[in-house]
Amino acid sequence: MISVVLVDDQAVVRAGFRVILDSEDDLRVVGEAADGACAVDLVARLKPDVVCMDVRMPGGDGLTATRRITTTLADPPPVLVVTTFDLDEYVFGALEAGASGFVLKDCDPEDLVSAIRKLAAGHGLLDQAVTRRVIGEFARRAPAPAVDPAVEELLTAREREVVVLLAEGRSNAEIAEALFIEPSTVKSHLGRAMTKIGARDRLQTVVWAYQNGLAAR
Repeated sequence: MISVVLVDDQAVVRAGFRVILDSEDDLRVVGEAADGACAVDLVARLKPDVVCMDVRMPGGDGLTATRRITTTLADPPPVLVVTTFDLDEYVFGALEAGASGFVLKDCDPEDLVSAIRKLAAGHGLLDQAVTRRVIGEFARRAPAPAVDPAVEELLTAREREVVVLLAEGRSNAEIAEALFIEPSTVKSHLGRAMTKIGARDRLQTVVWAYQNGLAAR
């Protein structure tokens, strides 16, 4: 059973999400919060598998709450940012705060359910409508920092290749085709790379690659 905490200042939104999620056999809403500050305390106490977090809320915004959850709690759960806003600033803010996923509130119910299941399984994601734009904007941002030799030595040559291709937005199958290896081998290399850099999921691996100058800008 995947336990979920809902964080949104609108009670009607939380009620709607609860109906959708509780109708699934493998999902259960275990708590709700109306602001970011309460959300952090609730997540620390309930230890859910996934947190669904709004961005704009009175009494503590979702990005600040996400950052506190991902940086101050022991073994933090993945945070899925669910918002009406698809502006880049919110997407980047969510990713840099440590969110593992980003979807829009007007997505289909099955997409929300699928996103929660993927995050619970350790797979980061973005709404398909913004994925390519986000990766492209990362590439256009401030000049990439010089790659620290320690970063290069952290990963094997093959692991670096896999991470770089992942940062370009390629799937495991596309990476496998580019490197002439099996998708299962890609998965193994990526898993080892994520363990070495301390990334919780694929999405945060992409963020790490850009922040450390490993990905092409």
